[in-house]
Amino acid sequence: MDLPPVGLGTMGIEDEAVVRTAIDCGYRHLDTAQIYDNESTVGAGIAAADTDRADLTVATKLWIDALEATAVRPATEASLDRLGLDAVDLLYVHRPRGDYDPEATLPAVEAVREAGLTAHVGLSNFDPDQLVDAREFLDKIAAHQVEFHPLFWRESLLTDAQKHDYPLVAYAPLAGGRVFEEPTILNIAAQHETTPAAVSIAWVTSYENVVTIPKASSRSHLEANLAAADLELTDAEIARIEAIEREEELFPE
Repeated sequence: MDLPPVGLGTMGIEDEAVVRTAIDCGYRHLDTAQIYDNESTVGAGIAAADTDRADLTVATKLWIDALEATAVRPATEASLDRLGLDAVDLLYVHRPRGDYDPEATLPAVEAVREAGLTAHVGLSNFDPDQLVDAREFLDKIAAHQVEFHPLFWRESLLTDAQKHDYPLVAYAPLAGGRVFEEPTILNIAAQHETTPAAVSIAWVTSYENVVTIPKASSRSHLEANLAAADLELTDAEIARIEAIEREEELFPE
C-alpha cells in the first residue's frame, strides 16, 4: 500500500469534528478499530468532510473476539455499518490472540477481501514467527501496524517490512508523551528549533517502509504532526536516537 508518511490515529478520539478537521488539514489515512469504540465517530467525521471518500485510506481492526472464522464477516459488516461505509481500504487482525487461528481466521479475512468489503488485509502486533505463519494463508500482508517510537521498536519487524516491501505502520510514535522528557530528543529538538514531537515523528518516518499514525485533537497539533515528516534529521542524529536505551512497550499483550 502507498500510505502517506503521517496519518491519524484515532484511539481516544470521541469528537467527529476532530476527524473532519484532520481531513481538512490534509490527513488522508485514518485509522480506527473495533476496540476503540469510535468507528461511528470516525465515520461521521468522514461524512462531514469536504474530501472525496476515494481520496481517503480508511482502516479498522477486528478485535480478538471477532476472529473465529464464522465471526469475521459479520464483525466486518458491523464495523462498516458503524463507519457508514460500503468498504474499508485496510482491515487488520488487531492482535493474534483470543479466537485467532491462522488456518481459520486468515482465509475468512481473505474471503471478506474477495467479497469487496475491504481492499487490503493487514496485521497488527504480530511477531516475526507469526508473520511467517500468516503468509501461508494470506495473498499478501498489505501492512503491519506495531508500536514503534524512540523508546521501543523492534528491528526484526522493520527488517521484515523492508524485506517483503509493505508499510510498517507505527503507532504511539510519541511514546505516550515520554519523548518529551528524553534528553537526546530534547537536545536534537533544540538544535533544530523544533519540538520533541516533531523530532520523534521525523525519526520514525526516516526509515524506509515506515509510516506513522500519531493521535492529535487540536488543529495546531494536527498540522504540526503532518509537517514533522518534512523535518530532515542527519544520519548522526538518527543514530543517536537509535542508541537510546529502550524501555518496555506501552501496549503489551
